Amino acid sequence: MLALLGFLMILVFMILIMKGRLSAMIALIVVPIVFAIIGGFGREMGPMALEGIKSVAPTGIMILFAILFFGILIDAGVFDPIIRTILKLVNGDPVKIAIGTAVLALFISLDGDGTTTYMITISAMLPLYKRIGMKPLVLAGIAVSASGVMNLLPWGGPTARVMTALNLEMSDVFTPVIPSMIGGVLFVLFMAYCLGKKERKRIGVIEVDYHVVAQQAASSEDAYLKRPKLIFFNYALTVILLVALITELLPTTVLFMIGFAIAITVNYPKISDQKERVANYADNALSVVSMIFAAGIFTGILSGTEMVDAMANSMIDYIPEAMGSHFAVITAIISAPFTFFMSNDAFYYGVLPLLAEAGAAYGIDPSFIARASLFGLPVHLLSPLVPSTYLLVGMVGEDFGELQRGFLKWACGSTVVMIVVALILGIIPL
Repeated sequence: MLALLGFLMILVFMILIMKGRLSAMIALIVVPIVFAIIGGFGREMGPMALEGIKSVAPTGIMILFAILFFGILIDAGVFDPIIRTILKLVNGDPVKIAIGTAVLALFISLDGDGTTTYMITISAMLPLYKRIGMKPLVLAGIAVSASGVMNLLPWGGPTARVMTALNLEMSDVFTPVIPSMIGGVLFVLFMAYCLGKKERKRIGVIEVDYHVVAQQAASSEDAYLKRPKLIFFNYALTVILLVALITELLPTTVLFMIGFAIAITVNYPKISDQKERVANYADNALSVVSMIFAAGIFTGILSGTEMVDAMANSMIDYIPEAMGSHFAVITAIISAPFTFFMSNDAFYYGVLPLLAEAGAAYGIDPSFIARASLFGLPVHLLSPLVPSTYLLVGMVGEDFGELQRGFLKWACGSTVVMIVVALILGIIPL
């Protein structure tokens, strides 16, 4: 009964946001509350929702200060040299622009943080997309697809969760899947090429003055905000922050708060300028952070009612015994819908140990199950439970449902390519 209620809740939620009946934020709040009442959890609903909000609070705060930190650096002109180089290479050809977007997003995704990837990629490329008439949705789709593949990096989160949940080493989990990641990267570049060709057919090749576009690409139109004399300081600050994030010197939230405090104080020492810069990003930050807390209600009720456990167990129970020897492949396939419908924590800490235990019963080593569980991550980033994706659609001014409709098939393609590479090279057994 709980499993059925959970699946119905997910289905209703997806229909409402993909058909545009409700905004994602309202649906995240209303749908789980309605289903909690239907399931007889009315009295317990409040504490469940509050627990969910508490669980996402650090993420919400981190993204708030990440938006402010990278916003300050963008205003100060830190990324202008990189932007100018890319814009000069791609010129006005939609195919080159799409591939350049993919390369930029893949490169920036090396830090493992989707928020960083979206902030820099969109700030760099959106003015060019608008200038020649390319669809901003294409930009968002390429960015999220690149981030989905690079999300397998150990410091990106999911791989670390896998190693922790199953008590495995990096050499057991991440190192073997690198060839699959390469396959995923090539697929993202292929996807960008296809989308670029489609845009080239629609609008043609438009010659642009890249100097003009490069100036527009800096998210601020005001030259007085640029801090060319501080560019090396800002580069150093960015590198130090990324190293601290990767080495987990301090909690991510604390690092971004410290980074923002230093960046705004050094670049804009006047209190009036600081207030202006914070106010400039207030709308974007508020829309993203409010969505994150709304998602907290959704995940809190989904977990608190134990619907998520019932859904996982029901799916595992329905796997035929004859398919037991193929459990690694099954895990790879179901990792996509599982991570789409639930948080990474719920899947990797709650469901993955059950999958590993079931696989062990058929003689499959837990390391194979661990690797297989990572291949659904490209699909995961299009989940309505991923906070950074709301930042992405907000920055390009598109609808979340449109992004899902346009790019779920490409995300599934990335997952399939990585699974096929893993099977061919023996990364997971067939």
